[in-house]
Amino acid sequence: MEKNLKQEQSAIIKIALFGPESTGKTTLATQLASHYQTVWAPEFARDYLQEKWDKCKQICDVSDMLPIAFGQVRLENEKLAVANKYLFCDTNLLVTKVFSELYYNFCDPLLEKAAQEHQYDLFFLTDIDVPWEKDDLRDKKEGRESVFERFKQSLIDNKKPFVTLSGSKESRLKKAISVIDDMSRAQDMGLSSNDLVQIYDRGISLQTIQQQLQFLQNGIAKTALVEPATIGNGILQLSEKEIEAKSAFFEHNKHSVQLLKFVPASGAATRMFKFLITFLEEYDFKIETLQHYIDRKKDSELSLFISSIEKFPFFETINVMLKSKFSNSETLNKDEKNFYFIKFLLSTDYLNFANKPKGILPFHKYPVNIVTPVEAHLQECISYSSGNGNSQLHFTVSEGHQQQFEEIVDSVKSKVEEESNIAISVSYSYQNERTDTLAIDLESNLFRDHSNQLIFRPAGHGSLIENLSVLDADIIFIKNIDNVIYGNNEQIAIYKKALAGILMELQQQLFSYLKELDSEVITNVKLDEIKIFLETKLYGKVPDQYESMSLETKVKFIKKALNKPIRVCGMVRNQGEPGGGPFWVRNSQGEISLQIVESSQVDLENEQQKNILTAATHFNPVDLVCGIKNYKNARFNLENFVDVSSGFVVDKTVLGKKIKGYELPGLWNGAMYNWLTVFVEVPLITFNPVKTVNDLLKAGHQML
Repeated sequence: MEKNLKQEQSAIIKIALFGPESTGKTTLATQLASHYQTVWAPEFARDYLQEKWDKCKQICDVSDMLPIAFGQVRLENEKLAVANKYLFCDTNLLVTKVFSELYYNFCDPLLEKAAQEHQYDLFFLTDIDVPWEKDDLRDKKEGRESVFERFKQSLIDNKKPFVTLSGSKESRLKKAISVIDDMSRAQDMGLSSNDLVQIYDRGISLQTIQQQLQFLQNGIAKTALVEPATIGNGILQLSEKEIEAKSAFFEHNKHSVQLLKFVPASGAATRMFKFLITFLEEYDFKIETLQHYIDRKKDSELSLFISSIEKFPFFETINVMLKSKFSNSETLNKDEKNFYFIKFLLSTDYLNFANKPKGILPFHKYPVNIVTPVEAHLQECISYSSGNGNSQLHFTVSEGHQQQFEEIVDSVKSKVEEESNIAISVSYSYQNERTDTLAIDLESNLFRDHSNQLIFRPAGHGSLIENLSVLDADIIFIKNIDNVIYGNNEQIAIYKKALAGILMELQQQLFSYLKELDSEVITNVKLDEIKIFLETKLYGKVPDQYESMSLETKVKFIKKALNKPIRVCGMVRNQGEPGGGPFWVRNSQGEISLQIVESSQVDLENEQQKNILTAATHFNPVDLVCGIKNYKNARFNLENFVDVSSGFVVDKTVLGKKIKGYELPGLWNGAMYNWLTVFVEVPLITFNPVKTVNDLLKAGHQML
């Protein structure tokens, strides 16, 4: 026998089956070879050890490890020479190495070196969730779990690309074929096997990756605005009497449905303190006065912060810290005191507010306590999202922040429940990492870290459509974490209830019509009635050719147009706030619909589009009430209603390098593009966002 551990090189794609005894490696190798019309390299050790057993009834020992390795390499090289595109290896030297270490606590240096150096395009790690099959050569079945973990860890330690195969023979084969086919497509996209494994481990489809790369490299088409949605042209305006009536309708009917409030609250509050972070990086009170810095930088935000510093809800806390830190704090000059105040506010050694979630920061100073957005949302929740003595509140959070949310909830929930006589259920979810997206550098190369691993980034709040989709509720209120007010929940509540009342009225009629459309007998007169409802109440558009359609085709069209999730969105008068607004837009198929559009989605170099944008009369305050169940009381798969082409390509700096990242269509933008949409004017008092710390000085956040 030739004693050679050199692995021959070839353009053939080599895939290794890897795992403990009796885990289906041989079965899978033969199945894959048959499917791809190629050969497979069997396990040399089996014939070698069977012959040893048959001759002298001796089992494997440490002296057999190198002969087995030599024979396996020779066998693999022989099969490689006749393989057709793929070679499937029932085993390899890394398996021999693991068994040598596992059973003899020793591995020959020659074997260890060769096992580490041998390259395969991919490893399939075969799970132990298959029955043990005994034969002359197999060890006992006890301890399979620990053996499997040794195999898995060996792949990790040696940085081998692997995918785990579990389940039945049929499901393993199906998954293996899918992975192998994806591997070929990935190579065409410039992705390695390691890249593919990274993608698989995150649960992302290769098709999704391909789409992201197209968006990143080619850009995303801008939204085509037709005109702004205005009062009487896409935005419903109600009188106070009508608002009260809609609110009363909701109150009367809410006990028959399940309510929930959904609050996107992921991420840290860094942007809220951006101008203060810049100040700490640039200012030195030993060199210049604070006023000189403000004048030099024309920093009006800092000037307002300093002049109003005592009005912030965290003022007393930091003032006490200053007195504790500096025994002579009263003798500090004003510039030093203000500098240290901001440092204590943001420094990681002190309050570290810029790195904490916005939801747990002090927003409002009440006479006897400080209130955070989390507590404010608890109070709001019981005022409009409650029925039958219960209220549900759901926060989407970063996993590392959940405990901080829970601590606040635990400290105040009992008090709120006791005062309201309403039981509050608080739940949490995280942004799924399978919604993370790729990035490219300025040369359109995939962005990688120092270990050549792909860098995936959180894809914005549009990824939360998945979180929303799995919630079990009939009516869901959506509101941003920072949009809370000091007191006055009653006034906020009546408008939220009115939006919910509008939704409930529309749903009742909508569901009734859909059930009629299911019946075998539907007249043209009834169909015309439903069409008018679609056009006048739901702002739907029917194509010009509708009238020439057959009755059957009309029914299919109307049913498809109505059987969608629905949202009723509050809109406030435009006050120059940054963000999205309500518009009529035209998609690539020429269809016109109502959408919430961000300025970044508009081609501002196109004068006509720019004029339409600036002519908007209303602004989106993220004040939504949603119905995510159909007329049969089943949840919609909300991901089916996303316009994937309305995402965002953003410029970022990561690891000190400029990159282009892709963000999914926004939660209330493209993620809800194909929903039924109704816009309703609500008063400005319902909109009290805190985008910068200075927003806490506005009337909605201060005690009058």
